Amino acid sequence: MKQYTIKMMPLMLLMLGLAACAEADQADAAKSTNVQDIASNHLSSIVLGSGCFWGAEKYYENLDGVVNAVSGYADGRGMEANYKTITLVEVSFNADVISAETLIKHFFELHDPTQKNRQGNDVGTQYRSIVLTTNESQLATAQTLRDVYQQQLTASGYGEIRTIIKPLEQFYPAETYHQDYLAKNPNGYCPNHATGVKFIDSPTTREIVEVDNSGLLNGKVIMILEAEIYCPYCQKFRADVSEAYQGDIPLVYRNAMQLQGLDIKTPTWATPTIFFLEDGQEKFAKQGYMSGQEFYKALGFFKLGDSEAYKTAFDEGTDNRFCKQYDLFKNTPPGVFTDKLSGAPLFDTDNRFDSGTGWLSFTEPVAGAVIEQADNSFGMQRTAILAKTSGIHLGHVFDDGPNGQPRYCINATVLDFVPRGVMP
Repeated sequence: MKQYTIKMMPLMLLMLGLAACAEADQADAAKSTNVQDIASNHLSSIVLGSGCFWGAEKYYENLDGVVNAVSGYADGRGMEANYKTITLVEVSFNADVISAETLIKHFFELHDPTQKNRQGNDVGTQYRSIVLTTNESQLATAQTLRDVYQQQLTASGYGEIRTIIKPLEQFYPAETYHQDYLAKNPNGYCPNHATGVKFIDSPTTREIVEVDNSGLLNGKVIMILEAEIYCPYCQKFRADVSEAYQGDIPLVYRNAMQLQGLDIKTPTWATPTIFFLEDGQEKFAKQGYMSGQEFYKALGFFKLGDSEAYKTAFDEGTDNRFCKQYDLFKNTPPGVFTDKLSGAPLFDTDNRFDSGTGWLSFTEPVAGAVIEQADNSFGMQRTAILAKTSGIHLGHVFDDGPNGQPRYCINATVLDFVPRGVMP
């Protein structure tokens, strides 16, 4: 019996493989939409083009009632479907939950329909503004909404809407690597080419939150520009980086409608964009998601400049023995030494001791605050200590501490001190 089972295994695997291939072929075929193949049971579809499809795909997917959003191409006038034809998103939706009218309003508010063959940095006929409808009702609705929105845009100083509106002929799904682009490229940005002009009965109308930027006009500030609407990269940056930040340079959040009084040079169509401001003026900025390592290196340059502290933190330097900062920190009252950039607690004075080496010494760090890393530089085998939150170089750990304990030999220039009871 065992021998028979073994002989049957290749055949079974072959059959399973063929079945999987058949299912994949059926799934691919289902993605190609012809006007005659519109789904029933209250499901409908419409094809929308507002520039590069990656951000739009994610936006539509997050609307209640949208069943699926697929990136692809259409209206290539007989050309083979590829990135040189118009880039679009086919939106399949439950008409009982969200109407075509609501989707088209989202479409117009999501981009600048007065631009011809471009959106932001994306230039070319493939980036034209276009609505491809799958029934006569959608066509009439799109034309009516275009005329209504034109009045709103004109009143706000914009020109003529250039959006093409016509029936869909054929939709072609984009190459596999284009689908779910944001999920496959977690370190990018959400494009925002919206004019900010809303329909009177806009589905995205939110109360405009007025902010006071006077506090950003003095000293250094980190400003995170976020989208007014859902932006996965903004959420990711918050979760990975900014929500853990406790540094002494203020960090604030703004959207593109809340920048009054600030001297901003970097375009605001990409979110998140991280601005480093001084006295209300942009010193430099980075468009798109930043990892913690990237953020803290930029913050280090912003806060520390070309100083010894910066070189110690990012070039694995070492303080001079008995340096000025060591003298300030060797006999502080009870408290906590924190990361100079992130503000995260690193070492407690309860674990400090005088090693006589000229560097701050501790028997242990705050639990979970540091990571160890092998350091074989200068022909030595040592263990380097890095701050877990910011990744900056703190010093080294040795096995010659008091009573058989470790000795964490730490550079004072990369630390700040907070007296006991002051930490939140």
